[in-house]
Amino acid sequence: MKVVIVGGGFGGLKLANKLNNKKGFDVLLIDKFNYHQFQPLFYQVATAGLDASNISFPFRKAFQKSKNVRIRITELQKVIAGENKILTEAGEISYDILVLATGADTNFFGNQQLADHAFPMKSTVEALQLRHRLIQNFEDALNIKDELELQRLMNIVVVGGGPTGVEISGALAEMKKYVLPKDYHELDFSKMNIYLIEGTAKTLATMSEKSSAQSRKYLERLGVTVITGTHVKDYDGRDVHLQDGKTIPSGTVLWAAGIKGNVPDGVDKDLIAKGNRIKVDRISRVVGSMNIYAIGDLAYMETEKYPYGHPQVATVAIQQAKLLFKNLQRINKGEAGLKEYEYHDKGSMATVGRNLAVVDIPRLKLHFGGFLAWLIWMSLHLMLILGVKNRLFVFLNWLYNYITSDQSLRLIFKEFNKPRKN
Repeated sequence: MKVVIVGGGFGGLKLANKLNNKKGFDVLLIDKFNYHQFQPLFYQVATAGLDASNISFPFRKAFQKSKNVRIRITELQKVIAGENKILTEAGEISYDILVLATGADTNFFGNQQLADHAFPMKSTVEALQLRHRLIQNFEDALNIKDELELQRLMNIVVVGGGPTGVEISGALAEMKKYVLPKDYHELDFSKMNIYLIEGTAKTLATMSEKSSAQSRKYLERLGVTVITGTHVKDYDGRDVHLQDGKTIPSGTVLWAAGIKGNVPDGVDKDLIAKGNRIKVDRISRVVGSMNIYAIGDLAYMETEKYPYGHPQVATVAIQQAKLLFKNLQRINKGEAGLKEYEYHDKGSMATVGRNLAVVDIPRLKLHFGGFLAWLIWMSLHLMLILGVKNRLFVFLNWLYNYITSDQSLRLIFKEFNKPRKN
């Protein structure tokens, strides 16, 4: 069985790992990058807490001993379901089974102004770009005399009060408190403002009431200005315009307010549900297809427990990949009785800063906050990171940062044009 997996995120990589060296399977893993990206820690790369290499793991290293998994670094252009093939930048690729695990990208909800000027954070590259902008702003601020322009450079607006927005707001607040005043003695950081804008009435709206309340309390303790119940109407690169009529001058806006599935060309438009997700049945098979599957953030599966689709989190993608592996084994052996998927929610968590986090475990009806939750958050993320070396470096970075409240990754890389020597 020739299985083509498009996307090396949590779901695609888990499926490839499960099929690795299994008899009867020829696996091709396709991704536009040559490495797996650990998305939950993008915000730490953006705030100079971790190096990009600490949260990235090369696909080829993961499958060095594989006899049946091959890698192609290319981008999917179109699915041609009637011919059992896909078009990529590298040419045509045929399949017996196609698994779409292309994940999700930033959703600007059709606002081109926001797309042009706000910073997304859905890849390691985007996290690095945000880091460079943040540091460059403070370098530029040293030469600014106009008070409004100075304020614009020092104000940071984070849009979206979910885990990503909460975590990066807390990290930025800790930079303001512990790091930046030591780097830039000439600047008055009491004038630096970090705003978190959330359209609903609370932060971490998908978590428990206790977690929502605690996360806001932690953020405000760190000095973050939390604004709820209003949306960002527009942003022109200089001023953030809110729906309630308020305006915030800011040269840096981080957009963490929504995501949309990366649906490839060739997928029937009638199969695309809310959030740009592909409709699948209970075994993750695209509706109306016999051999195309979608898992993770891209898949829209309705169940009794989740009538509007499952949450777009890593655990869903991993669980769907594990079940799909078992079902593919049954299909390959000609066995009946394919198993249907249901999400087993093991809990959710978010960290706000040093010794501050929230954890919900719904099955046991448990909630943790503060230092204990922070330890649980760190332990789980260390376990999920690929590679012993990466785990070690992340742990050492966290330990060093905890002891010193500092990090030496605030680097700006520029390309200078130099005349070539013949």
